[in-house]
Amino acid sequence: MKRLVARVWRLVRGPLQWRVLWLAHARFMVGVTGVVRNDAGQVLLLKHRMRPPEKPWGLPTGYAIKGEEFPLTIVREVEEETGLSVKPGRLVSVTSGHRLRVEVAYEALHTGGTLKIDRFEILEARWFYTSSLPEGMQDSHRRLALGSPTA
Repeated sequence: MKRLVARVWRLVRGPLQWRVLWLAHARFMVGVTGVVRNDAGQVLLLKHRMRPPEKPWGLPTGYAIKGEEFPLTIVREVEEETGLSVKPGRLVSVTSGHRLRVEVAYEALHTGGTLKIDRFEILEARWFYTSSLPEGMQDSHRRLALGSPTA
C-alpha cells in the first residue's frame, strides 16, 4: 500500500501536491509577544480591553500577518497599540498555545515615539519595574517579563 501511495504521490506533482498537503495538515495562527524594555530596564505593559477582567495586564501581543517576519510583528503591534517605536531583539520563547496556535516571544528595546494608545483595544499603557509588576497579569507574561519564559 505504501508503494502505491508513493507512486501516486510522484505522479501528482506540483500544485495538486501542495493542495493535498494543505488540506491534510493543520494551519496555525502565530501569536507574537514583545518583552519591551526601556533604557531604565522597565517593561512595557498594556491593560487590554479584550482580556479577561481579572487579568487585563500583559505584554504587547498580536498575530503575525501571513508572510510577516515575527520580529516585525512586534514592531507593528507596539506601534499600532501605543504609538511607540521598538527595535526587536533576541527570540526568548516558542511554545504551543491554545489549539492551533503557536506563541513566539521576542525581547524588544524602546527606541522612541510618543505614547498614544489605541483606545479600541488598550485601556492603559505603563512602564513597570519587574519588582513592582501589577496584579491581574497573565502568568505567562509575568514569567516573560521576569526573564524566565519557561519557569
